[in-house]
Amino acid sequence: MQTNAVAVHRRALDVATSLIRDVRTDQLSRPSPCAGWDLRALLEHMVGQNHGFADAVESAAGVPVAAFAPRAFTAAAWEASAERVAAAFEAAPGEREVLLVEISPERRFPVSTALRFHLLDTVVHTWDVATTVGLEFRPDDDLAQLVHAGAAAVPTGPGREAPGAAFAPPLDVEGDDPWMTTLALLGRSAA
Repeated sequence: MQTNAVAVHRRALDVATSLIRDVRTDQLSRPSPCAGWDLRALLEHMVGQNHGFADAVESAAGVPVAAFAPRAFTAAAWEASAERVAAAFEAAPGEREVLLVEISPERRFPVSTALRFHLLDTVVHTWDVATTVGLEFRPDDDLAQLVHAGAAAVPTGPGREAPGAAFAPPLDVEGDDPWMTTLALLGRSAA
């Protein structure tokens, strides 16, 4: 695994953790930018995704879609899941291919690609959490560039309008700010 990519991934998880630690119980019922999800559902999704990605990266055979299911949220549950997924990517052999059944039930992806998928999910959901609790969040320029490349590679089309789609249809955005463009590509409006 590329050391720099792993370090950036851990940094993104650390940033998310510093924000999530301060989430108050009375904020959990607030609607998030993820359509149909309140903050609790978003955080439960994030915990589940961390464990699902960790399971997939650690398994040579692959794991069922249930491995990615939402899990109960507490700040401690988030921290444990974040540490687990970071450690899984850090320990993964570079040549390993990962089956991510939520993305494709048959296709395997290099660990480096799986890491980019998870990085994008983490950074964008960190923005979702911050926005829900009324804080501003913008990743540093290096991280914004990395996730922009990932967002640009997310397929568009009618699947983005289906119930439960991972991302909403892309929005128009003016300018060339990579972070604002990333949000728009994933159907989120910074406004």
